[in-house]
Amino acid sequence: MSDTKTALVTGANKGLGYEIAAGLGARGHRVAVGARDKARGEAAVKMLHAAGVDAYAVPLDVTSDRSVAEAAELIERQGGRLDVLVNNAGISGETGPGWAQDPTALDLDVVRAVVETNVYGVIRVTNAMLPLLRRSAAPRIVNISSSVGSMTWQSDPNIDVGPIMAAYSPTKSYLNAVTVHYARQLAGTGILINAVCPGLVATDFTGLQGRPPQEAAATAIRLATLPDGGPTGSFVNDDGVIPW
Repeated sequence: MSDTKTALVTGANKGLGYEIAAGLGARGHRVAVGARDKARGEAAVKMLHAAGVDAYAVPLDVTSDRSVAEAAELIERQGGRLDVLVNNAGISGETGPGWAQDPTALDLDVVRAVVETNVYGVIRVTNAMLPLLRRSAAPRIVNISSSVGSMTWQSDPNIDVGPIMAAYSPTKSYLNAVTVHYARQLAGTGILINAVCPGLVATDFTGLQGRPPQEAAATAIRLATLPDGGPTGSFVNDDGVIPW
């Protein structure tokens, strides 16, 4: 088995996911580029190769049990283990004027779709990859969350948390809670799992509003490369711990 560390990044064909993949690749990781669209995943791999990154495409739809199982099998064939998992894939769901989601007028199908990707997808991928992560000497899991999932900040009238997003924001609160429970369950195994808010990032997701994805990727990359004994079960951004 190779000494080169392997990292899987979901939703890695563009935006923040791509920059996390590129950053880990620049640090010597072999990167499995998870992408729902096979052609886009392969295009991202070509770009990473051009930048000197060792990468390969992994067709991966986080909402599909079969797709996730096949992705785990592919990663096992490629290297036999996984050292880093970054659960980056996510959706906001349909929004109204001002990029808002009114809780009094929510379409439950929209809510179900966002939960399916942002929460169930993370659980589905994480559990499928755990057997491979357990083979690593220093396994790390990073869940891409958001400060809009902070119940403390959301409920504080003195903090500007942006528009009401009653489908999207609660999925990040849910994801944060799930992260804590994974950390409790995996305590003592060497697997460190943390949630990170990258801030408002200029991607298709935000209509290109926010800071550059390469800058936003830095904290996720730091958490993905934590030394042994590092934090687990935390929720942070560039400035430090975010209140639950």
